[in-house]
Amino acid sequence: MAVLPILEYPDPRLRTVAEPITEFNDALQTQIDDMIETMYEENGVGLAATQVDFHYRLVVMDFSEERNEPIVFINPEFDVLDEEPNEFQEGCLSVPGFYEHIYRAAKVRVKALDRHGKPFEMDTDELMAVCVQHEIDHLDGKLMVDYLSPLKRNRIKTKLQKAQKKRA
Repeated sequence: MAVLPILEYPDPRLRTVAEPITEFNDALQTQIDDMIETMYEENGVGLAATQVDFHYRLVVMDFSEERNEPIVFINPEFDVLDEEPNEFQEGCLSVPGFYEHIYRAAKVRVKALDRHGKPFEMDTDELMAVCVQHEIDHLDGKLMVDYLSPLKRNRIKTKLQKAQKKRA
């Protein structure tokens, strides 16, 4: 397994719309394992394939205390179960160091395939519902900063670009 580099905003590759996965092979299993390891290494609760420059509809998450119960979502979709918006303070591995209040549906039903191609459904709420929506946004080329005002979005972009230049 390997820790993968995470793309950071405003990298244009984060705007790529991911393609559906149709082949369940060894390369996909390796990609899944590498994404799980990357998520754990970066202390995230979720990671979309787009964030590691793999433009297929794949998301990994883990909400367990011990960080040993990863969930794999392939070709995920969701339906809103509760229209009442919930405000959460979201962070993102692709927007490091920034946490913003974002409104999302409080409850969603996610439908996906597991790592072996078996379909499943899961009703989610609270943090998991937020994470499902956040990660599927990544697969659609959308970022949490898109929910912010242009002024706030530009401020974040400028700060991240400065930090990236310092590291280069």
